[in-house]
Amino acid sequence: MSAIKGKKCTCMTRRLILWVLLTNIMLLLYCLTNPTQVKIRDSQQDTCPLSMVKLLTKNVSSPSLSTSEVCSPKVNIMFMKTHKTASSTILNILFRFGEKHKLKFAFPDGRNDFFYPSPFLCSQVKDYRPGDCFNIVCNHMRFDHQEVAKLLPPDAVYITILRDPVDLFESSFNYYHRAVPLTWRINGENQLVEFLNNPQTFYSPEAFNSFYLKNLLFFDFGFDNNLEGDDPRVMRDIHKLSTRFDLVLVAEYFDKSLILLKDTLCWTMEDILYFKLNARRRSSVSRLTPELRAKALQWNGADWRLYQHFNATFWARVEVYGRERMKQEVKELRRRNAEMKAICIQDGGAVEAQNIHDSRFLPWQPVGESSILGYNVKQNIDPQFREICEKMLTPEIQYLSQLGVSLWLTRLWGWFKDTVFGD
Repeated sequence: MSAIKGKKCTCMTRRLILWVLLTNIMLLLYCLTNPTQVKIRDSQQDTCPLSMVKLLTKNVSSPSLSTSEVCSPKVNIMFMKTHKTASSTILNILFRFGEKHKLKFAFPDGRNDFFYPSPFLCSQVKDYRPGDCFNIVCNHMRFDHQEVAKLLPPDAVYITILRDPVDLFESSFNYYHRAVPLTWRINGENQLVEFLNNPQTFYSPEAFNSFYLKNLLFFDFGFDNNLEGDDPRVMRDIHKLSTRFDLVLVAEYFDKSLILLKDTLCWTMEDILYFKLNARRRSSVSRLTPELRAKALQWNGADWRLYQHFNATFWARVEVYGRERMKQEVKELRRRNAEMKAICIQDGGAVEAQNIHDSRFLPWQPVGESSILGYNVKQNIDPQFREICEKMLTPEIQYLSQLGVSLWLTRLWGWFKDTVFGD
């Protein structure tokens, strides 16, 4: 028995050493390739000029409106991409819209995020110079409104998406736990259950990647994720976000969220068609008892307050939009999505990663497993639909590459995790 424990300890030590070594190498490589940090002054020349507001809008088609309605499609957009919230599907919609209308994206350099989990800085944008202006900012970051605002025209629409904190925590834990050394010493068949039964035993705020284990939404928005739900600073931060964001979507009501997005941005139904990307296979999802769900809510109290607040504002928006109108719009969206599914997808649905025939449609996988599903494109697609089908099914990493983003650090990390931690 002691020999088995010794082997387990040795294996864990090796993994920890490999992980620390890789992390330091990756950080060194990023620092060597990252442009010198630009000192941004609070002056007019550092901000996006008003002249950008109407730039490129001539490329955007307006939706069909009744005679009483007049609006112009919004092209200046900040999408705060939160983790494990169906945000990759929203990202695909934004990529397609921006590419179609030749909009200017603010992209990271060498990787698919803005040096996350470090706070966002303008200098993390590829080839950024003070005064540069963009239409769309949408890659993962740790949000800093003051920095983001320097990239966008004053009329930019700020959007984000939230998810029930229990389901988000479950998803985050199972997706990232191999990347969080804190979890490596959790014994038992179900590490998530063991963690929730005694989280303080396994959690340390200063530990590497610990933010994935507590109030991940609060962390993404740039706040202190170690605040408890009843801390008055939590509501202060939530109200601050209320002044920053024009629309907060809710993953549990995804189709309704997209209809509100369409309405807010004055887009067409065609603009918001989608296939669900980065879905997990059902067997990888942990089913939590009511008792464990209550513990997860308490542990992620700040995220729960955040979700409650914006869930209420979401339904207030639905009421203003009109429930019957919403019902009809959702019905039409689902009909159009079903049409595209029949046109584009082989065998009618998502498949396991090992069954995806074309690597262009193979989604990024978590460390040590292949739990994320993807799609196969039909071989005999009508030529007029092939391009849109392929774009709708293209995962984030491949789409970024198609848009010209260098992802050498992301790909290096992908090679390493698949080589060392591959299942």
